[in-house]
Amino acid sequence: MADLRLMARRYRKQLSVLVTALAAILILWTVNSPAIVGASAVERQLPIYSVQRDDKKIAISFDAAWGNEDTGTLINILSSYGVRTTFFVVGDWAEKYPESLRQLHDAGHEVMSHSSHHAHFSMMSADEIAADLREANRLISAETGVEPTLFRCPYGEYDDHVIQTVKSMGMTAIQWSVDSLDWKGISADEIAQRVLKRVEPGSIVLFHNAAEHTPEALPRIIETLQSKGYEIVPVSELLLEGDYHIDHTGKQIPNQVRPAT
Repeated sequence: MADLRLMARRYRKQLSVLVTALAAILILWTVNSPAIVGASAVERQLPIYSVQRDDKKIAISFDAAWGNEDTGTLINILSSYGVRTTFFVVGDWAEKYPESLRQLHDAGHEVMSHSSHHAHFSMMSADEIAADLREANRLISAETGVEPTLFRCPYGEYDDHVIQTVKSMGMTAIQWSVDSLDWKGISADEIAQRVLKRVEPGSIVLFHNAAEHTPEALPRIIETLQSKGYEIVPVSELLLEGDYHIDHTGKQIPNQVRPAT
C-alpha cells in the first residue's frame, strides 16, 4: 500500500510539472501570436504585421544583430534590382559596423531600430525599454543623420506594455507576416519557396543580413515578385497614413473600411 501511495504522489508531481510546462508554452504562444482568442485579441496592443493595400506593394526587411559578412553583398543585389528595403539594426551592431550602417543609408535603405542589445523586452520595465530605445536611436542617427521611427522587437517578443512604451516614444512597432526562416540555415530554394508561396499585397517579409543562403535566394525572390507586378518598398512606404486600426491579426487597416458591428 505504501508503494502505491508513493507511486500516486510521483504521478501527481509529474502531472503537475507537465501541466505547468504546457501552460508556459501556451502563454509564450499567446504573447507572440496576434490571432488568438477572438474578440479579446482586438483589445491587445499589437505591432503591425502587414498592411491592407489596394495595390501590389510589399516590404522586404532585414534584421541585423550579429554578423556582417553579407551586408555589402545584399546592398549590391538590392541595388541591381532597384529595390530599397528596411534594415532593423541593433545598437551594438551599429556601433561595431558604422561603415556598413552608412553604406545602407547611402544606398537608400531605411535603417531602423532593433533595440540596443537585443534583450528580452517583455522582461524589462517601461523605463528600461525607453532607455534602450533612446540609446539605439542615438547610435543609428549618429551615423545616418536620421532618427529611427520604426522598431522591431528582439526575438519578435512583445506584450501590451512593450508596444505601449514604443508608442509613447513616438515610434511604431513592426513585426512581419512572411518569415523566410533563413536564420535556420535552410537552402536558398527553401527560402525562395517559403517567401513566394506566402507573399500577398501588404506583406512584410523577414530576412536576416547574416543568414547563410539569403544572398543566393534573394535574386530569384525579387525577380519573381517583380514579374508578378509587385513593387518592393521600405516598410515606412508600405504603412498607411491617417486614421487606421490594427485588427486581431496585426493587419493595419484604414478606419473607413472597418466592418460594421
